[in-house]
Amino acid sequence: MLRFSRLLHTTPRRNAQNLTEKIVQKYAVGIPSGKEVRMGDYVSIQPEHCMSHDNSWPVALKFMGLGAKKIHNPRQIVNTLDHDIQNQDAKNLTKYKNIENFAKSQGVDFYPAGRGIGHQIMVEEGYAFPLTLAVASDSHSNTYGGIGALGTPLVRTDAAAVWATGQTWWQIPPVARVELRGSLPHGISGKDVIVALCGVFNNDEVLNHAIEFTGDISALSVEHRLTIANMTTEWGALSGLFPVDKTLLQWYREKRLPKMPSNHPRINNTRLDLLERQLAQNDAALRPDNDAQYAKKLVLDLNSLTHYVSGPNSVKVSAPVQDLAHVKVNKAYLVSCTNSRLADLEDAAAVVCPTGDVNDVRKVAPGVSFYVAAASSEVEADAKATGAWDKLLRAGCTVLPPGCGPCIGLGTGLLEPGEVGISATNRNFKGRMGSREALAYLASPAVVAASAITGHIASPAEVIGHPDAKFSGIKASTDKKSEEVPAAEPADADAASMGAESGTEILEGFPSKIIGELVFCDADNVNTDGIYPGKYTYQDDVPRETMAKVCMENYDSAFREIAKPGDILVSGYNFGTGSSREQAATALLAKGIPLVVSGSFGNIFFRNSINNALLTLEIPSLISLLRERYANEAPKPTRRTNIFLTWDVAHRKVLITEGSPEGPVVLEQQVGELGKNLQEIIVSGGLEGWVMKKLGTQ
Repeated sequence: MLRFSRLLHTTPRRNAQNLTEKIVQKYAVGIPSGKEVRMGDYVSIQPEHCMSHDNSWPVALKFMGLGAKKIHNPRQIVNTLDHDIQNQDAKNLTKYKNIENFAKSQGVDFYPAGRGIGHQIMVEEGYAFPLTLAVASDSHSNTYGGIGALGTPLVRTDAAAVWATGQTWWQIPPVARVELRGSLPHGISGKDVIVALCGVFNNDEVLNHAIEFTGDISALSVEHRLTIANMTTEWGALSGLFPVDKTLLQWYREKRLPKMPSNHPRINNTRLDLLERQLAQNDAALRPDNDAQYAKKLVLDLNSLTHYVSGPNSVKVSAPVQDLAHVKVNKAYLVSCTNSRLADLEDAAAVVCPTGDVNDVRKVAPGVSFYVAAASSEVEADAKATGAWDKLLRAGCTVLPPGCGPCIGLGTGLLEPGEVGISATNRNFKGRMGSREALAYLASPAVVAASAITGHIASPAEVIGHPDAKFSGIKASTDKKSEEVPAAEPADADAASMGAESGTEILEGFPSKIIGELVFCDADNVNTDGIYPGKYTYQDDVPRETMAKVCMENYDSAFREIAKPGDILVSGYNFGTGSSREQAATALLAKGIPLVVSGSFGNIFFRNSINNALLTLEIPSLISLLRERYANEAPKPTRRTNIFLTWDVAHRKVLITEGSPEGPVVLEQQVGELGKNLQEIIVSGGLEGWVMKKLGTQ
């Protein structure tokens, strides 16, 4: 999937890279000498670390199913148990024991149930570290961006590939620069920042982007940064990267290094001294180049923020806390990888005990349950040492073990039908935290605590007695100039021309050109159930011929007759949203469709496509062209177009022609590079085939 391909050919000058590209450059393997990676490029990556949690056993089964016997690099892999740790039934305990035994037999670092949430462990133990690439088979890997690491999620097949070979693939997303200006008003937190961003920029502005935060960052605590980075996932992004600065290094020196043994392999004086020297020298490795390119630029004025709440049941809907004061709550939650670190617990404790006197603690309102779980056993111990834990218990909180719990809809305290919950977690999708007939809101730890005390959604000011600052609306803007770079007039035409003329080496067995007629399915948000009906998903013996017949059946039953083998499917935006079923990709291949073009893709579908050898391209301008062409015709869910696409892989160019592949050109588009490593995966029939080929088990 070549995201925002209209931007990818415009290289301002040699060596100009944003910070995301620089980190990927360090961890890319098998690229030609002198090759500089760019947005849109497919690369093979060898991440510093790869974490999996309760899904470690399914990953292990996939790993063994590939014929692998020994993890390629045990020091690269981290296994944690965190999601379903309250579940003591025999089946879950057996799975947990299987994971532990497997980790020990492979020499992998293992953290048992109760040690903490995997993402928190990755930060505490230095597996995620500034300027490194860390991945996990969990969508909130973005969290690592809070400490200057590039963190991004993988699917299970990717994780198994990393276990077996040390590497997998990634396509560098379009990178959005988000500038934070000014400073936060007193009492406003990182949660308010990201909830505001999700609510203000709620039209998929950063969908499937990497984000780099810039601007007035130094006053933002590392805890605030971790929260913001964590919820860039809900904003739609694939990573959320903060810069390395003095604030971060001071945090390591004061908060992390004293907790580490002197010989700790990841957080130690040697690594921190190096970062400090680089920072003092303004080393280019720590920052984007001045003329680095971004797909878009967004701006948020921190001074304009107030306590913000998202919901109900959507992160894209948000409002100032005062606008929701009429909403009564039944349950409050201070849990999860988003907001249950020490600073979060202390913020909540300051609300329930504003005087600091543990004998003067406000009590949780009658009829309200307030659940609290630390992000890790270390955080819980620290909260007990500072007194924050005792204050929360005296207020009437119900303690849960360090883990995910109600955030993922597991264990004690789930929302019942008709109940309203307010949570410091990251997702309030309908039914995620319990009943689909419940309402869920998201807010900062301070607002959650105030709501638990008052019995309705409330500002901390209502409990503490200090008035909130006057709120006159959020100030945010988009730099429109950065969003469009005309394909016909690149910023550096010579650089683009030279890049295309040099050509991409084509692997034997991979086509240098992909050509087909466009079949247009004019709809946004075509989900995986529309592509491949759910009733077939868990049938393992569906013949390929049947998969071809039912492909797109729930979207348009006429698709089977209209589309022919060799056609190229074109659809709108967010194609493949929904479940993780791999058959959504393999059914299209069974139909004989070699390539899908869309305005944007659901990320899991995108990864499943490449992992199963289905090619994808993102070309928003093609969607606009087709929609304009058929604007005055009767709507059809599927139509043949007599318009052809030719993807010249070698020269990284797409031509759209009328009538035939040799007809008049109606659109020309430079796209990102599909390198030999990715070609090898496609030729091998997908990632699993590639891994087996590497292992000699095919």
